[in-house]
Amino acid sequence: MLRDSFGRVATDLRVSLTDKCNLRCTYCMPPEGLDWLPNAQLLTADEIVRLVAIGVERLGITEVRYTGGEPLIRRELVDIVTRTAALTPKPQVSLTTNGIGLARLAGPLAEAGLDRVNVSLDTLDAATFKRLAHRDRHADVIAGLAAADAAGLRPVKVNSVLMRGVNEHEAVPLLRWCLEQGYELRFIEQMPLDAQHRWSRDDMVTADEILDLLSGSFDLTPDDLEERGSAPAERFLVDGGPSRVGVIGSVTRPFCGACDRVRLTADGQVRNCLFATEESDLKSALRAGASDEELAARWMAAMARKRAGHGIDDPSFLQPSRPMSAIGG
Repeated sequence: MLRDSFGRVATDLRVSLTDKCNLRCTYCMPPEGLDWLPNAQLLTADEIVRLVAIGVERLGITEVRYTGGEPLIRRELVDIVTRTAALTPKPQVSLTTNGIGLARLAGPLAEAGLDRVNVSLDTLDAATFKRLAHRDRHADVIAGLAAADAAGLRPVKVNSVLMRGVNEHEAVPLLRWCLEQGYELRFIEQMPLDAQHRWSRDDMVTADEILDLLSGSFDLTPDDLEERGSAPAERFLVDGGPSRVGVIGSVTRPFCGACDRVRLTADGQVRNCLFATEESDLKSALRAGASDEELAARWMAAMARKRAGHGIDDPSFLQPSRPMSAIGG
């Protein structure tokens, strides 16, 4: 198993398929974009599936989530999902996406074995979306969400980041809209993972503030029907349920003690924490002819070095050199 020195076991694998993205969200990257990884440095589809298979068949991975950048722009995505869903034992296969292109791909992905999707949507206003993402693609995201629901990729989860002075006033409308559509909304605190390194705690809308904003219009009660376990979101019943809303307080309410996640970057590096400052190279060993046993041993060694927590509140905290788009969510 992928056990660290604190006894935590990683069963949830996040795999970045590319560092490229077709949006330029202000909390992630500059309007002009970034210097993307050369294609030769990216894992091939065969290499991705081999490493995922090692994780599932040898190391106890039970959930595989494909991320980016934007995973929908990876040409082999449907094939990768098909081959992942065929592994034994079959892992839960999910996708985190900005939703652009999902209207076209939701059906084929569901047929390939994808179980569910998380779609990023920070605003219901098309003009605000264009200002935040520097692209006029709001309608495409809305269409992608509807297509995912129609394809049975449920629960369709919506991820929203609230920013002070930008969109925090949309907390209630976003939740009301998601309830009407049958989507499950999760608010996420803005994290220090932007390429510009301009993250400021003062600009972040905290979990407590989010709950205060929502409580003025909804009756929220902790969801005690299901144990939280390693889930990143604190879940609340809305107006007595059964609808729920989640709040992920990665900064102010860290859940590091129960973390069960490990990440594989698009260029084949293991990250044992989202905020890790060190990576472990699997790609070089794989391309040098390492056996599955050798790759599994390297992976286990990487996990053993995982820290107790992300340390954002520690004065010595250093933001990772890679932004979220290059790490994978």
